[in-house]
Amino acid sequence: MSEATWNTPKPKEWKSEELSQGRIIDYKAFNFVDGEGVRNSLYVSGCMFHCQGCYNAATWSFKAGIPYTEELEEQIMEDLAQPYVQGLTLLGGEPFLNTGILLKLIKRVRRELPSKDIWSWTGYTWEELMQETPDKLEMLSLIDILVDGRFDIKKKNLMLQFRGSSNQRIIDVQKSLQTGEVVIWDKLNDGQENFEQVSRDKLI
Repeated sequence: MSEATWNTPKPKEWKSEELSQGRIIDYKAFNFVDGEGVRNSLYVSGCMFHCQGCYNAATWSFKAGIPYTEELEEQIMEDLAQPYVQGLTLLGGEPFLNTGILLKLIKRVRRELPSKDIWSWTGYTWEELMQETPDKLEMLSLIDILVDGRFDIKKKNLMLQFRGSSNQRIIDVQKSLQTGEVVIWDKLNDGQENFEQVSRDKLI
């Protein structure tokens, strides 16, 4: 491996329509580790970043896991409708290389359950996404919170909230789009005693 601990794409180099196989690794309902509050988490298959130290390299293959189905989508919507569930979380793998299945789901959530929030993890940085394909930009525009950037094993820190290395950021997407600059989530509390979960499950 070179000095870099991940792969870095050129703008618009990686295209969801060319890479995604419409598959998922897992779906976990009613968890407390993938963002704020009670969440339903969808782990999509396939990632091109290949970060050194990734906690789950099995998600790298776009052929891994099982197909995303209408039945699964109905289950996600049913689970998400529960009053104690705060929102949906998209992880992977790389969500922004699976826009073919995720855009449809996100739009349905926005239409049918507008009070629920949507979080996503990505190996892309915010700045890279700003130069990306229309499908990625559309998906970004429909998300509330984005945890951005590759996992950097040299910057690993288990005291960080919802992420694995200090280069990664928890971004308020809507405020960032409105202001034209990155706005960090206002509930950030790295290393606080009341922070129950560490970021071992977030190493993209």
